[in-house]
Amino acid sequence: MLRFVRLLPVLVCVSLLAANWPQFRGPGGSGVSTETGLPTTWSDEENIVWKVKLPTYGASSPITWGEKIFIAGYSGYGAGDGGKQGDLKRHVTCLNRADGKVLWDSTVESTPNDKSYGGFVRLHGYASATPVTDGKAVYAYFGKTGAVAFDMQGKQLWQTDCGSGTHGFGSGASPVLYKNLLIVNACVESGTLIALDKKSGEQVWKSGKIKAAWSTPVLVDVGGGRQELVVSTRGTLIGYDPASGEELWTCSGIQNYVCPSPIAHKGVVYAIGGRGRKGLAVKAGGRGDVTETHRLWQLDRGSNVSSPVLYDGHLYWAHEGQGILYCADAETGKVVYEQRLDPKPGRIYASPVAVDGKLYYASRERGVFVVAAKPAFELLSHNKIESDKSIFNGSPVVSNGRLLLRSNEYLYCVGSK
Repeated sequence: MLRFVRLLPVLVCVSLLAANWPQFRGPGGSGVSTETGLPTTWSDEENIVWKVKLPTYGASSPITWGEKIFIAGYSGYGAGDGGKQGDLKRHVTCLNRADGKVLWDSTVESTPNDKSYGGFVRLHGYASATPVTDGKAVYAYFGKTGAVAFDMQGKQLWQTDCGSGTHGFGSGASPVLYKNLLIVNACVESGTLIALDKKSGEQVWKSGKIKAAWSTPVLVDVGGGRQELVVSTRGTLIGYDPASGEELWTCSGIQNYVCPSPIAHKGVVYAIGGRGRKGLAVKAGGRGDVTETHRLWQLDRGSNVSSPVLYDGHLYWAHEGQGILYCADAETGKVVYEQRLDPKPGRIYASPVAVDGKLYYASRERGVFVVAAKPAFELLSHNKIESDKSIFNGSPVVSNGRLLLRSNEYLYCVGSK
């Protein structure tokens, strides 16, 4: 009886948190939800609870906390704005989850001389990093413009410079929270991993070994109540002490630039990426160079943009340009299937989510493909909102039994009405 009483608060806490999607790819950055009842099919006329024209453009994913949705965007230059580069502004927008009504839209003045709108920047724009929240404040990262915090009513609390560098790929790594710290991969801007005090924005620590990485860091439970912070960077997977920034271990990783974010499950880190289409699994918790001791497997499959998801013992991901879906055994790395989608999806930049035995893959221009989350390929449906001709770069979000889909111009709530 005593054991039941002690466990009850934990169970209640987990239940409450399950409805929130507080960061890129949801709780723990896993892209997995325990919710049920999401629709498999939708269209302009079917299973759209609401549709909202956003006040900004952007490729970031929504996040949710309670009855609020938060989303990052930009305006004044690029996309449909035209305008001059000096007119560029970043935004954090809050919407009501019940009906999509905009509750507030707060503007961040952009640092001058960002990368001009063109090339790869045109593919995703100036607001590609997903915000993160702890329910007390909302934190966003806008590359050269820096990290910024708002309270839940939209009042700006602080803004911190994280470097002045730019890149032809633009900026895109999302921030994560660890206790009192906001941690940012500022590879493009300063070649560093930076931890800021989340209340003041002041720098707490900095590590300077991040190379050619657009990936979001992941926190890994390693037992004994301890966590490590892992970043997939060019050539190396690196494990840090998230409290101090101390480098704990390294492992030979993706031998090219890295965009997909790693995921973690039961102390194992899974990473894919690079034009060489590589993947690997590494047991966290080691010290020094753990390539020979903790690397569990490697494979010659991967994605250049989209991140993987782990569900029921298997890894799933999409190749961003070839329209091929992959499934691999998470324990051995053996590829179970590789299946080209039909109809052709075009490019896939969004990362998949796994929920209720289904995988949702959002393509940029050709809708969302729903696939059975099992080690045998089965396409359940292909859903396209024909009226929206803009690009879908944001990863799908699961919250309160509904699916949130963000295009460059609109936000959709998909679910049974």
